Amino acid sequence: MTGFFSQATREQVRSASDIVDVIGSYLPLKRAGANFVALCPFHKEKSPSFNVNPHKQIFHCFGCHKGGDVFTFVKEYENIPFPDAVKRLAERAKIPLEMDNNPAQQQSRHLKDVLLQIHEQITQRWQSALANEAAGQIARDYLVQRGVTEEAIKLFRLGYAPDVWEDTVNWSRSKGFDPVVMEQSGLILRKEGSDHYYDRFRGRLIFPICDEQGRVIGFSGRVLSGDQKTAKYVNSPETPIFTKGKVFFGLDKSKRALLEAQSAIVCEGQLDLIACYMAGVQNMVAPQGTALTADHARILKRYAEEVVLCFDSDNAGQNAAVRSLDSLLASGLAIRVAVVPAPHDPDSFIKEYGGEAFKELVKKASGFFDYYLNRLCETNDVASDKGRLIILQEMAEAVYKTGNVVLIDTYAQKTAFRLGVPPEAVRAEFRKASRSKNATPLEVEEAIEIKPSKVPLNTPEHWFLKLIFLQEEGMDWIHAHLDPNWIQHLTVRQIAVMRLAVHAQGTWQGVATFLNDCESEEMRSLITEASSEERPIPNPTQQMNDIVLRLRNQFIERQMAVLAQESGKPGLGDEERLAILVQQQKLRQLKRQPLTPLAEPEGPF
Repeated sequence: MTGFFSQATREQVRSASDIVDVIGSYLPLKRAGANFVALCPFHKEKSPSFNVNPHKQIFHCFGCHKGGDVFTFVKEYENIPFPDAVKRLAERAKIPLEMDNNPAQQQSRHLKDVLLQIHEQITQRWQSALANEAAGQIARDYLVQRGVTEEAIKLFRLGYAPDVWEDTVNWSRSKGFDPVVMEQSGLILRKEGSDHYYDRFRGRLIFPICDEQGRVIGFSGRVLSGDQKTAKYVNSPETPIFTKGKVFFGLDKSKRALLEAQSAIVCEGQLDLIACYMAGVQNMVAPQGTALTADHARILKRYAEEVVLCFDSDNAGQNAAVRSLDSLLASGLAIRVAVVPAPHDPDSFIKEYGGEAFKELVKKASGFFDYYLNRLCETNDVASDKGRLIILQEMAEAVYKTGNVVLIDTYAQKTAFRLGVPPEAVRAEFRKASRSKNATPLEVEEAIEIKPSKVPLNTPEHWFLKLIFLQEEGMDWIHAHLDPNWIQHLTVRQIAVMRLAVHAQGTWQGVATFLNDCESEEMRSLITEASSEERPIPNPTQQMNDIVLRLRNQFIERQMAVLAQESGKPGLGDEERLAILVQQQKLRQLKRQPLTPLAEPEGPF
């Protein structure tokens, strides 16, 4: 997890990223004694149990038990991999990260940085043109007509590209950008057979497209004139920073709403998304100029468990909803479809009926296969043989893709009801249709997740964790007297082994640094909970001795219980019984002795 960057680099980024400042940029923190508290962003609560410790540079929620350092917070809050969290914090602190020494890699990174710079600056240029220039009046009038507010224009950074052939070309020259790099950005094009360049976006309302970090990586331009020969939308081509099949418009603004709702509403266009977002329906995304792809589905799966498709009510929009099935099914997302009544799209529906009515429409959205069956019955003649065959074949092909025999049988029955025929007949036709399409159903196996039984954390182990993270001066004594095998809780034992190793190596740098090497969320949660409280431990030296002694004696009692169980087995030989008695006697003697490291028991037990 952490090997992507060196320890020195991680510590440099950590040192420059005060956890209170970082978390405070996401959440409203309130001081509570030496610490800060807030409502937890990882679960719903009414009173704050989320605790930020500035001294140890860690956080811990005493409600959901999530905890960690500044890297963990950004990783969990933004729902991104650990290396990306390091990169974001490094960018925030303006720390250059280690780069691959490969010249090609460095050149690629440099090009991407320049392209991001170009996109940010041209966004500002087009924003200014929309807000201030006379030529932008046509775009301002259009936005007023569409009911787009000033707040929405600023939030989504809408702009206007002047209706001239070389506005961006001349702008880039004034900024000193290389024409070749500008061509790579997709903002200008070279006239074939010449060195002459011209603008890609001309006379259009501009929608900046951002990555998940909010950086502008591309554009979509809507035509404003009535020229029927001109494409309604022109989009950025694929570039080193923009791949349309991996980008959602609006995701940078809606990702927190997606996580909270665990549901993503997918619409078709930018204006639909803006209308929904400004009406309070913020868990929205829009694929950028393409159908939903497998990459889109994987991105949505990081944020939500369910997708609600809400495309336009025309045939093109409804067909797009049907085409989305394969990608979404493969990702394991639940799928529903919200049908906006004709002739509306989400934008016009909200303008006429309001945001609450749209929320209700989404709430009542049908499951995908109910929607699909309705659509097939509406677009085919149920009374004709031809129409029935189409419905049977299309439903069979779609539902068999799930590989779920329960769903297959459920929709065989629903299809039979709609067609007015016995379910057995439809089941038989489903099987025939699936074989003709080579769509053999997958074997449905019960997915039983077998988890090792977890031993609950007992009181001595809880206090032991507090001691090893709050009382550094006692670690020499613990290292000399503790046998980690005395600890029953497996995760606590693993933490103890790591903590003792760090102490022995003399590399202890505090709790936040230690968390870097903790791979599991359970480890981080136990550590941050144990070390978050600032209350002083009374008489820590005596506490340390008492707790380690209790851990040892509990271990001895467990060993004796195992031996007692063995001795009670029928058919035990005299020699085996005698060996057990000897070991029991040794364990009783050890329990009466002062605290010393315990040797492994002898024999097979």
